[in-house]
Amino acid sequence: MKITQHTTDTTLTLALNGELDASSSVLLDTELSKPEILRTQKVLIDCQQLNYISSAGLGVFISHLQTFQDANVKLVFFNMQEKVRNVFEILGLDSLMTIVPSEAEATAV
Repeated sequence: MKITQHTTDTTLTLALNGELDASSSVLLDTELSKPEILRTQKVLIDCQQLNYISSAGLGVFISHLQTFQDANVKLVFFNMQEKVRNVFEILGLDSLMTIVPSEAEATAV
């Protein structure tokens, strides 16, 4: 998996490309663990090129969720493919995490 990063004054956008599985989840965890993330207002996750997510990948997001909430950092997913969104919905994660269709909506949250 490849992770592309774009930062503004208040927002960090991570574009995920490929499969988020047990081995690649370590890369994502490293990115989300950086202390400077807690100084942003939003972390946007672009899922347009995310083809697959395993339980390990989901676990990375879940493990950071409380830390982000405590720091008032919004975690927002956008451009999610239907098969990936179905995984979030089946597990009920769509009620814990913000998922929107487009980058414009993610930025507006």
